[in-house]
Amino acid sequence: MTEKGGKLVLKDGSVYKGRFLGGAPGVGEVVFNTAMTGYQETLTDPSYCGQIVVMTYPLIGNYGVNELYKQASKSYFRGYIVSELCERPSNWRSRGTIGDFLLEEKIPCLYGVDTRALTRRIRTEGTLWGAIAPSDTDEAEIGRLLALPEERLLVREVTIKRPEKISQGGKRIAFLDFGAKRAMIDDLCAYGYDMTLYPAYTEAEKILADAPDGVFLSNGPGDPKALPEIIGNVKALTESGKPIFGICLGYQLICLALGGDTYKMKFGHRGVNHPVKDLQLNKIVITSQNHGYAVNEESLCGTGLKVTHRNVNDGTLEGVAHEHKPIFAVQYHPEASPGPDGHEYLFERFNKLIGGR
Repeated sequence: MTEKGGKLVLKDGSVYKGRFLGGAPGVGEVVFNTAMTGYQETLTDPSYCGQIVVMTYPLIGNYGVNELYKQASKSYFRGYIVSELCERPSNWRSRGTIGDFLLEEKIPCLYGVDTRALTRRIRTEGTLWGAIAPSDTDEAEIGRLLALPEERLLVREVTIKRPEKISQGGKRIAFLDFGAKRAMIDDLCAYGYDMTLYPAYTEAEKILADAPDGVFLSNGPGDPKALPEIIGNVKALTESGKPIFGICLGYQLICLALGGDTYKMKFGHRGVNHPVKDLQLNKIVITSQNHGYAVNEESLCGTGLKVTHRNVNDGTLEGVAHEHKPIFAVQYHPEASPGPDGHEYLFERFNKLIGGR
């Protein structure tokens, strides 16, 4: 890789220096991820759209890259920050280096950075707006980048543009794509469903006109409150009597549609080792997570939703189920990719609700 100086400039004025890989600068919300593996799945998770991601694990790229690990057709990162970027991966499945992948995806990367110090700052100050650029970028350009408004309609960028069908002859599932990971679709396909993937802004009337046996709401990026049109459609779906399963952003949208509220977390949950207690089964599960917003527990009073999962580390809500309707949702990612398995029972629960085989 060509040596070139680079820097991350945060909106509070702090600067972190390193070496720059890529061409154009990037600007976005600076967040951190604590996963030790799964960097390619993370890089291609559409839920990270609009963000510059700091990897806390020091060595990234040691097992290379492979199309098998991609969770979307492209990366939506605005930037990538690591301590050490491996140039010589060692793995029989490796088909290239992470450096080549970043260049192909046009993701600016800053490496050789003290990521521990940067992570401590984010944990103290909260997520910050930042710009990543070559070190010779003048202050006026950095100032222009930092002055750009925060992107609000990220879901529109990552959702599919037209409906897509996966026909397998089983129960009919309406899958709302807010920025879905491939693993999520694969886990549902394992049940042999006839699935129709719908763009995020598809009207509830159109979805229900196709007579689905169940509705699935996917993960996705951004502030759920910035999606009032989608919240309205989700509300109509919850009134249809159809079984509904939501994950991550889908979970937040269900809570908002039924009268709950969400708030922005200080620095969110992003990693693959977050302990969550399933209150219904009275067991702890280790989960993969990627979210910066959470549901306010007090706001659920009168919505018909009861808490089913809680984060062991900070007590935030991780799952809900409706007391009278066939609706349930979790904040974390049961499909993992990356992360631990052991969450198949949630997909099985959805399958039983719709009477699948």
